[in-house]
Order: sequence, then C-alpha cells, then structure tokens
Amino acid sequence: MDFKKQWNAWIWQVLYVSFIGYLGRVCAQLHYTIVEESEPGTLVGNVAHDLGLNAEQIFERRLRLGSEESRRYFVFRLETGDLLLNEKIDRESLCGLSSSCMLPVELIIEKPLELFRLFIEVLDINDNSPHFVNNVRLIKIAELAAPGLRFPLENAIDEDVGTNAVNSYEMSPSQYFSLNVKQLKDGKLFPELVLESALDREEIAEHKLILTALDGGHPVRSGTTKITVQVLDNNDNPPTFDQSVYKISLLENIVPGTLLIKLNATDLDEGPNSEIEYSLEDHSLNSVGKLFKLDPYTGEIHVQGRIDYEDSSFYEIYVRARDKGVPVMEGHCVIQVEIEDSNDNAPEVYVTSLENSIPENTPTGTVVGLFNIIDRDSGRNGEVHVELPAGIPFKFKSFENHYSLITDGVLDRELKPQYTIYLVATDLGLPPMNTKRTIVLNISDVNDNPPVFSHHYFNAYIYENNVPGILLCSLFATDADEGENAKLKFSVSETYIAGSPVSSYLYINENSGKVYAQRSFNYEHIQLLEVKVFVEDAGFPKLKTNATLYIFILDQNDNHPKILYPVLTREAIEHQRISRPVSAGYLITKVTAVDADSGYNAWLSYSILESSDPSMFKVAPHTGEIRMMRSLLESDESLYTILVLVKDNGHPALSSTATIYVSFEEVVHDETPKSQDYQTAYTEPSDMTLYLIISLVAVSTVSVITFIVLTVRCLRTNNDQSICKCFGGSERNEFQCHHQPTLQLTSDGTLKYMEVKTLTRPTNQCYSTCISPALERTDFTFLRPLDFPQLKDILNDEESFSIN
Repeated sequence: MDFKKQWNAWIWQVLYVSFIGYLGRVCAQLHYTIVEESEPGTLVGNVAHDLGLNAEQIFERRLRLGSEESRRYFVFRLETGDLLLNEKIDRESLCGLSSSCMLPVELIIEKPLELFRLFIEVLDINDNSPHFVNNVRLIKIAELAAPGLRFPLENAIDEDVGTNAVNSYEMSPSQYFSLNVKQLKDGKLFPELVLESALDREEIAEHKLILTALDGGHPVRSGTTKITVQVLDNNDNPPTFDQSVYKISLLENIVPGTLLIKLNATDLDEGPNSEIEYSLEDHSLNSVGKLFKLDPYTGEIHVQGRIDYEDSSFYEIYVRARDKGVPVMEGHCVIQVEIEDSNDNAPEVYVTSLENSIPENTPTGTVVGLFNIIDRDSGRNGEVHVELPAGIPFKFKSFENHYSLITDGVLDRELKPQYTIYLVATDLGLPPMNTKRTIVLNISDVNDNPPVFSHHYFNAYIYENNVPGILLCSLFATDADEGENAKLKFSVSETYIAGSPVSSYLYINENSGKVYAQRSFNYEHIQLLEVKVFVEDAGFPKLKTNATLYIFILDQNDNHPKILYPVLTREAIEHQRISRPVSAGYLITKVTAVDADSGYNAWLSYSILESSDPSMFKVAPHTGEIRMMRSLLESDESLYTILVLVKDNGHPALSSTATIYVSFEEVVHDETPKSQDYQTAYTEPSDMTLYLIISLVAVSTVSVITFIVLTVRCLRTNNDQSICKCFGGSERNEFQCHHQPTLQLTSDGTLKYMEVKTLTRPTNQCYSTCISPALERTDFTFLRPLDFPQLKDILNDEESFSIN
C-alpha cells in the first residue's frame, strides 16, 4: 500500500515537472526530474516534443547532446526524440550532501546553431541508513558529577538529504540519563547525554545505553551505537574552556602553518587532575583533521592543509579537553571557521560548439560558436566580463554563464579570409584575473566576384600570309574568388565575319586564354577583325565578363606592281610613233602602274632597265614619264626599244617590266582635211583610253569601298576611350587604319594621281603622285612627297606591340 502511494506521488511529480519544463521552453530551458538509481533506459522526457521539433527537423538540424558529461549519463534517441538514462546515477556520489542536485545537460541543434540547457533534478531516495563512526562510545563520569551536566555524543552520518537524512535521535530509557538534541548552524542535529540524577559508583559502576539515529524517509531507516558510561570516583571538576563556541574568519589559500587559534581550558582541581590534554572529537578528525592540526599540550590549532573557499566556505572544529585525574574529566568547545573568498581562480573558458568555417554571405546575427565561461570564485570575484578585439564583425551575446559568438557585420573573404579572435575573459576581483583564448575562424568563399579582364580592349597584330595555328595574343583575366569560383574559361562570340563564322578565323584556348589563328590572312581581303571575347568562372551561379579583341592584319610585300599603261598583252606590244623633229624634254609616253599592297610596299619607282640608246631617253623615277634626253638628230635611228623597270619599295622588292617601242617618223603632208587629221590622230589613243578607263574604274571602285569600310571602322574605334594592346599594353587610342591606294582619273580616263594614306594619332601623312590632266606630250608631271613614315617607326611607337 505504501509503495502504491509512493508511486502515485512520483507520477504527479513527473507530470508537474514536465509542465514546468514545457513553460520553460520559451526561454530555451527545460526541467526534468529523475529518481536516483533508476535503471538505464529510463525515460527522462521527450525533448523533441518539448522543443517543438518534429522527427524530420531532428535529423535535419542534428539534435545532439553537447558535453561529455551529458553523454555519460544520458542518451538521445533520434527516432523518437526521447532523452533516456544511460547509466545509473548515485546522487550521493554526484552531489554529496547538497540539498539540491541539479544535473545540467546541453543540447545542440544546427541550422541555425542553438544551445538548449536542460536541468535534470536527481531526486533522492532513502537508500542510505544513518550510521555512526564508532560502534561503541565510552564516557567516564565522576560519581560526584552534578545533575544537568551534558556530554556531547557522536552525531550520525546519513548520505541522503532532506527528509531522507537524519531526522531524530532516540536513546534507550534510563532513570539517570536523558537525551537532548540541539540543532547546529548548518541544520545538523547534535545529540547530548544529560545527567538527570546523581550517580553512585558503589550502586551502579557502569551504565549501558543505546543511541539510535532515525531518518525521515519511507520506510524509516536507522542506525545505532552503544554508549557505555563508567562511573568514576574522585576527580569531580572537568576542564572548562573560556568559550564554548569560538568564531573565526579565515582567508582562503592561507599559508600552511599559520596559527588559527590558541585554546585555553582550566580545571579547578589540583595536581594531575588539573593537567589538561587537548584533542579533536572523533567526527572532527574525519572532516577537518587534514586541514587543521591541534597541539595536544598548548591548545594551538594551526593550518596544515590547503584552504579553498570553492571546496567549503564553513568548517566546525570540535575540541575536547581532558584532565589526567581519576576518573578523567573532559570539557568541550566548538570553533566555527568562516572561510573568506579571495580572487584566486581565473575564469575558465570551455568551447561547447564552434564552426570551423562560415560562408562569406553569412547573415548578421548568425551564431557561429557557443562558449561556457565559469569562475569558481564567488561574489564580484566570480563575475566575468568578456572582451573581443575591436574592428571585427563579431560580438558576444550572453545568457548566464553561456556566451554565443554571433556575426555583427558583413563578411568578405576577398578582404579577409580568416579571423583570429582573441577572447579575453576577466573577472571583477581585486586584482582581476583573466583568461585568454584564441579562436581561428575561416571564411569560405562564395561566387560573388565576376572575372575581370586586364583590359577592356585587346589589340593583336599579325602579318598577312601567316602560318595557321600561330599565336595571336594571350588574354589575361583574374577572379577575386578562389577554388572553383576562380576557375576561368575563355570563349569567343559566335558571330560571322564576311560570311564566315569567327571560329574559322581564330581559336581560343578556353583554359589559358591564348588566341591562335585558324587560317592564313590576306591583307588585301581583310585588314581588321573585331571579336567579342568572354571569360566565365566555374562557380554557382556562373559569372561572365566580356572584352573586345581587335586583330590588325599587317601588309606584306606579296604583290608585284601591275602596269596599267601601256597595256601589254601577248598579242599586242605598245608601239609609240613620234613625228620628227623631237627636241630634248619631249614627253614620249608615260608608264602607269599600281601595287595592291600598301605603304612602302606600294610606293613605286621607275627606271630604264635597258635601252637601244641609253643617251636618248630618261624616265622620271616617281611618275614614270619617259622623255627625250636630247634632241633627235637626223643621223639617229628611227626605231628604239626601251625596257622600263617598275619596282616597289618593299623588302624584298618586287618588280615588273614593260617593253616600249618608239619609232620616229617623218611628217607626211596630204590633202586630207584637218578635221580628218585630228580624228585620225586620236583614233588610236581613244581605244587605249577606253581600256584604261575600264581598268581604272574597276580598281577605283574596289578601293573606294575598302576606304569607306576602313574609315567607318576607324571612326568607330577612335570613339572608344581606351584601346589596350595585347600582352598588357596601356596606351590609349593607338588605333592604326591602313587604306587601299586611291586612284584619281581625269575626264578622259587617264590616271590623274594615286594617293596612299596612313592615319595615325599625331599627324596625317599622305603621298600623292600627281599627273597633269591633259594628254599633250609636253605636259609637266610632278611628285609631291609628304614624309611617309617607315613601318618600323610606326611599330616602335607601340611599347608592348607584338607581331606573330
């Protein structure tokens, strides 16, 4: 029946504490109770339910026990969310004689990181019986002792607490003695034997008594000790202390050997009956015998052990003084020692949970670490202030002696990839004591930086007729991220140039950014390639940046000069008929040629390679005009052959030749009208002029179209503020625009002049070959040079110019 009542009471206690735990969930604390000595596997409580977590959240947020001590006594079952007992708990070994036994348990959940503290109260059961240190106690009392005299008895020890501890004392009935129980300052019961009536040794020399200690548990447990009272004759005055109770304050950590107190007891007897010897009571020997030493002859008590306020703040030393009479008489006193706390313990920092690394996009207020900071001192000596270095995006948030390290600002791995946090915990004692702890926190990368080209524009220069596969230039790009987020991939836009895809012109290595030619370029067909290039990282999401690549095709001297006039074919050879007489300086004819190349490669010069009479003819080196060097004599031949060499200024120079036959004829006078002569005179040149017009119109049309396209591109490029050379050049607006030669014709179709122009930033330089507009043989033809720059001078102006 009693067991059933006790079980019902236990059920109500569990329900009550569970309700209190449910209310405490709001403040992240749960309270449970469990009876000591419960079997392993006993249910403590459904923690998941009380925290408001379902089964899926338990696994996702990795609900687990935090400390080793928690995992020693308890186990958490993920399947049900139950907290179970892992091993039996002995309250007495865990909490000693403390009236309350609370076992803190830490629970950690992630995403976000949180700490919950469970307070599990271990309830005491009455599993220990009171017992005495000595089974037999001998007390010697003189027969002349006056009634009312008190003799301290040994108090019983019970490891249980509360109502299960020693609750009362009983003694076997006696007409000579009674039992008096007084309560000490610490709540303990102290039994005393009281002499009720005078003793007569001759009547009863020895009294046998039994002292019983009872606890308040259910069922009641008890322990006994035997008391033997010997009635002694004579010595009828016991030693008497100056005070029955001494109160002393003692600072902890006092140096061993320090005098605590010197006791003084007096005996009114004389001789051996007044000689006093001091000793500790038996129960004091067990509790304070290692800390204090009593001199049996002087009564001095010295400190002999380490006094620590954190172990105990109060001690009671029970001392007796015995004389050497017969029978032995004794007196008693108690020394109550209050231990004063000193700031002798530095704060202790324990890391409960700490993230090794956090992503740089972690939001402000995220918990990254949990710490437990304890100071074993009391009062202000035990109050702790925690400091973090200034200027870091972290701060502490405290709850009792628990601290959360949370983010307090924006993190940027590119600016600071790692934080070394020096935590300093300082108490408020005098002098203050502190503990330093170093925390290393790595910032992991997220893909928040796009790749960046070294320049917005890249220029590459290559001579025509290149070998396919040759390196054009290398693109440089960087990414401030790391790992996969900084792994770069280069590509080119999928567009078309002159009807062909870009990939048919060039190839870009996606890993190195090197650009190679896919074909052999021809300057006469294309002079500039404008391509969009891209660089993309491998992060998530992928980030991309673009730049513009300009590839300039440079001219090579790969075209021979083409002679436009005289028109030379295999079927017809140009034959010049000149009427006599002819004077010096007379214009015989003019050789006109063009070169499909540009620049110096198209700058032509004329010379006579071979002549029937070297003294007869000369050719203007720049205009190609063939004139008489002297007047024609009557003795001179009528037919002459001139081999004219037309050579460009390239390296190596290319040339063409024209063979001209000149015949000098006598003037024949006939009756044909002048109009007919005029018509006949110009019949032959008219055919030549027709062919020349057709050729020049075709060449001019191609040249004008090419000139317009290049002019538009040059103007559009010149509008850009920064054009960077390939391989890291930094000069601006260094764009060069090469133009095809421009042919200008006269109204009758003959060549007027040819213009070859190169545009650069500082100056415009132009070369014009000028020919007189009329067809008369005596027209003056002149050359107007305008300082055409050498190609090597143009290229040397580019500091980082590279030609492949």
